[in-house]
Amino acid sequence: MKNARSAEPREKTPSLVSAPPDDHRTTLPLGRGVILITRDPNGLIALNKPAGILSHPNEPRDQPRSLLNARYETNGEFFEWQTEANVRRLWLLNRLDSATSGVILLASTEALAREIRTLFRERHISKTYAALVFGHPAEKSQTWRDRLAVQKRGGQIRTDARAGNIPAESRMTLLRTRRDSPAAGGAPISLIQLEPKTGRSHQLRVQCAKRCLPIIGDATYGDFRANREFAKRTAEKRLFLHSWETHFEYTHAGRAHAFRAKAELPEAFTAHL
Repeated sequence: MKNARSAEPREKTPSLVSAPPDDHRTTLPLGRGVILITRDPNGLIALNKPAGILSHPNEPRDQPRSLLNARYETNGEFFEWQTEANVRRLWLLNRLDSATSGVILLASTEALAREIRTLFRERHISKTYAALVFGHPAEKSQTWRDRLAVQKRGGQIRTDARAGNIPAESRMTLLRTRRDSPAAGGAPISLIQLEPKTGRSHQLRVQCAKRCLPIIGDATYGDFRANREFAKRTAEKRLFLHSWETHFEYTHAGRAHAFRAKAELPEAFTAHL
């Protein structure tokens, strides 16, 4: 059996290698289990968010289980907290569903936040996800194109891949399969890499489900019976979707920079392959 490192996406050498200064490891009010991955000299910060942690608190009582244990200003989309010397702020640049783990980005200045958010809107940010799914893809590599319908009701989002007018595209690559996994009762499970070219709500989860490759632990679009049996056999109760790597180039203060952050694949993703 290959180790998890062999399944990681191939890296390209960036023009600027980000490096986390030691002071941010101790001064950031990191949430439970949140890990600092890297920080570049311009103030871009990448964190590894565990499954079950909120990208930001929706109300004050959510603060202890969010990315940072700090007040969140919804209008400005920033965290704020008081230190002995001054008031600190960090601007949230992207979000992950609470059930999804992995790379999430922040900026230490509002100007930098505007620049990176523009890159997100214009789809200049490259993201790679890993997913553990029930089943086995028919091909090793595929491009998935769908037309989605997204509805938001009462604070809940539901996405449908059967009928809609919102284009969604992702690239799927099979990394590893076990065709007789005891964790799935002898059925196959596969580790796949997903590279979304668009950023629709619940896009990857819905696209996997449409192709009979439901993500393990998906309580909304997945195979509910298979999820229950998998959890009984393994004691794993999480959505097996992980934001693995994010990289992009950006211009700040008149200079070009490259940023790359990778959140190591959780051991549970390969333990049953």
